[in-house]
Amino acid sequence: MLATTIAFTGVNGIVRHLGTDLPAAQSAFIRFGFGLMLLGPALLTLPRNRFPPPVLRLFLWRGALHVVAVLFWFHAMARVPVAEMAAIGFLNPVIVLVIAGVMLREGLNARRGLAVLVALAGAMVVLRPGLREVTQGHLSQLAATLCFAMSYLVAKRLSALAPAAVVVAMMTVTVTLGLAPLAWWTWQPVRVDQLLWLALVAALATFGHYAMTRAFRAAPLAVTQPVTFLQLIWATLLGATVFGEAVDGFVLLGGAMIVGAISVNAWIEARRSRNPPPPVIAP
Repeated sequence: MLATTIAFTGVNGIVRHLGTDLPAAQSAFIRFGFGLMLLGPALLTLPRNRFPPPVLRLFLWRGALHVVAVLFWFHAMARVPVAEMAAIGFLNPVIVLVIAGVMLREGLNARRGLAVLVALAGAMVVLRPGLREVTQGHLSQLAATLCFAMSYLVAKRLSALAPAAVVVAMMTVTVTLGLAPLAWWTWQPVRVDQLLWLALVAALATFGHYAMTRAFRAAPLAVTQPVTFLQLIWATLLGATVFGEAVDGFVLLGGAMIVGAISVNAWIEARRSRNPPPPVIAP
């Protein structure tokens, strides 16, 4: 998950650099098109996999959720500072933690509930709704965050049903096909440098998704998701050093609240996994 945060921060910086010269659907389509090329060996193994219809439906659901998410995300990334994008994205693991506790039956006890509340309070400190303007870019990132969270939950389920490379490959195929008609509708001429940047985006994002899927297989979401909050550090440094964005004290304060709440929960989860309770013997 640490490698995932670094890779995704690189993706954020490149898309921020590209700006609004290309439509969001076209940029996303080119990125996933390059992803298909990178995943060539994994794609060759897909015909040999005989997944039952329920698993295939999960692949399609994840693809549909990711299409919507990346469209919102590409639109927002060119309009919102890097650190704020990361801060809003912090709602992703909070949503994942809540839904996983209910739908995936990983548990949502009082301790996890308190961690979620403190993390949400930290997110509100970062966003400060009512004290400043909430732009179209902010709303777009909020929508992307919700869709990404739902997509990650499907990925968590798929990680137990298929190899990590296959999960990433199927996501890339379904998203590319879903974006194709939207990209064609808004297509504009593309420069060579834009293609090269988007190829690097594809490489970083593909690696990030693969590392994330491996992490999902290795540990519960309650343990893996808190690590994603380190992306605040990388995003703040990137925004300040590369894009000249001011370091917002509220972003750091809110991020510290989020990191503290979820990290304490993760530490307790890790201790309990090392020292499991004695088994209950049925009468």
